[in-house]
Amino acid sequence: MLVLFETAAGYAIFKVLDESKLQEVDSLYKEFETPEKANKILKLKHFEKFQDTTEALAAATALVEGKLGKSLKKALKKVVAKEAHEQLAISDAKLGGVIKEKLDLSCVHSPAVAELMRCIRSQMEALISGLPPREISAMSLGLAHSLSRYKLKFSPDKVDTMIVQAISLLDDLDKELNNYNMRCREWYGWHFPELGKVVTDNLAYCKTVRKVGDRTNVATTDLSEFLPEEIEAEVKLAAEISMGTEVSEQDIGNIRHLCDQVIEISEYRAQLYDYLKNRMMAIAPNLTVMVGELVGARLISHAGSLLNLAKHPASTVQILGAEKALFRALKTRKDTPKYGLIYHASLVGQTTAKNKGKISRMLAAKTALAIRYDALGEDTNAEMGAENRAKLEARLRQLEDRGIRRISGTGKAMAKADKYQHKRKRRRRRKRRQRRNLRNLRNQRTKRRKCQSVR
Repeated sequence: MLVLFETAAGYAIFKVLDESKLQEVDSLYKEFETPEKANKILKLKHFEKFQDTTEALAAATALVEGKLGKSLKKALKKVVAKEAHEQLAISDAKLGGVIKEKLDLSCVHSPAVAELMRCIRSQMEALISGLPPREISAMSLGLAHSLSRYKLKFSPDKVDTMIVQAISLLDDLDKELNNYNMRCREWYGWHFPELGKVVTDNLAYCKTVRKVGDRTNVATTDLSEFLPEEIEAEVKLAAEISMGTEVSEQDIGNIRHLCDQVIEISEYRAQLYDYLKNRMMAIAPNLTVMVGELVGARLISHAGSLLNLAKHPASTVQILGAEKALFRALKTRKDTPKYGLIYHASLVGQTTAKNKGKISRMLAAKTALAIRYDALGEDTNAEMGAENRAKLEARLRQLEDRGIRRISGTGKAMAKADKYQHKRKRRRRRKRRQRRNLRNLRNQRTKRRKCQSVR
């Protein structure tokens, strides 16, 4: 039997001299207590040394992914040419399947082999000649650093950090745009206050101010690029009778520069939104279909990553983002919140206030399934999310229709419903009165007993 052993310096292939020792798994470590004993069981057949750290990193990543690297293939071919009839003991069963498929070499993986690998690792310096212990430790440290750097750089779990950063930047841009738009309207409002009431869209307002400048130029300026004909006519009429103050050219120049900043940030925000939408559809398509790209990205950002979000139950997903309200309700013993970030989903927004709690609970349950499917599943399609969304929309229509039927019923049916509600109220009052009377009786009994004991 041959044994394949992976080290940071290269691949070592050993020949088992005494296979009977492998039958005693529990006492195998005793045969490797000293280098002399270890050399009686194993003999180094071939050692394929790595040329540099790059080759070692490529070999290590191939082993982690269960693939057959170039250096390992080269080393095994040399052995297969000489001893093709021998079995090869390996530590990874998946790699064994690949070796058997590519090189037609019989591979063995068992608890005895795992114990043998641990024993070889304990006497590695004695079994592999020509490698000083200091050199092996330096190679191991260098390979560990390189492999960690590679995993951090190319790990698919780290891709959702781009979504976290993008949604955070999008929120920051919205805040800055609101501040800039407010400042622009207030600043230019001293010169042309009527324009703010006529043009309500912030981007169209900034484009109008940048093109017009002084309000006296409105009559000769064509604003049809970004304003409808009716609004353009209102702007020109308002400019003729404006009550604003006169400003200098320097003031107009600064206001125009502010408008340029607003337009640039708005264009960049639209580009960032498209990027976020494409990223969400690539990483979490089912979550995006269920709640939308913005709400989905905020949920991922709040949890830290898609994998962390997948670990949360549906009840946590439902109130994620409303932690402050939840703890305040628990502290004051009041009703806990029914929704958090999921409130901004389109399905919750389009329902009535009475059914928002029900829809948010059902949406959270289906969203939790979609998140786990995206995080842990192998498929990248959004069929499951679309199917669940259709079920929720049907349920939403059913709830809304039930409410309409209840409202549009006959007077007799409504009277019956009122009568039933009054009966329930009376029953509750009667039970409450009974509980109160029972409590008073108990209090009276305890008082009598105390009085008797005092006497």
